[in-house]
Amino acid sequence: MTDLPTTASALPARAKWIATAGWFILLLSAGSALLPLYGKTHSSVIIGTLLVLAGATEIFAGSLRHDTRRLSMLAGAITALAGILFAAESSTHFLSTLTIIAGWLFLRSIVLMLAARFNRGSVRTWTGLAALTDLVLAAILAVGLSIATLIVSLFGATPPMIASFAWVLAASFIATAMLLLEVAACARAAENV
Repeated sequence: MTDLPTTASALPARAKWIATAGWFILLLSAGSALLPLYGKTHSSVIIGTLLVLAGATEIFAGSLRHDTRRLSMLAGAITALAGILFAAESSTHFLSTLTIIAGWLFLRSIVLMLAARFNRGSVRTWTGLAALTDLVLAAILAVGLSIATLIVSLFGATPPMIASFAWVLAASFIATAMLLLEVAACARAAENV
């Protein structure tokens, strides 16, 4: 296996790895959107696993960046930590699942807002959009509005909590994937990211 590219001269190779990470997170968003079809069985473990996988992928992609490496990796670490907390059945007795997801989204949005300040051009725009997406989703969960109403009307009776979290995860994952794909496109165009 070859070493992962980290120098500015290796922009095309970094772009390939970052794009792969973006596509993988997009696949995770599809898996998350399909979660209501699985029902309630092991839902917290599945959601937690999706979060851990997305977080680890984002940490990997962030390690290939230059301008906002630490902040990008921190956003991934926050996602992975939320996944670990969510998957650990015992943690849900101390923290509500709503608190874990809303807290994850809020912390991520803050980190991404900070990262946007250090980015340039279209990467700044996409980082800001990802931050705004997570902030809006956190606000929706914090004020108690339920996405489950829409899900039940579209897809029939599914457990409301699973449906809400599935769509919240999918939306956040899509924003993250689009950000990573834009970072990869900029790296391909020989812009240092």
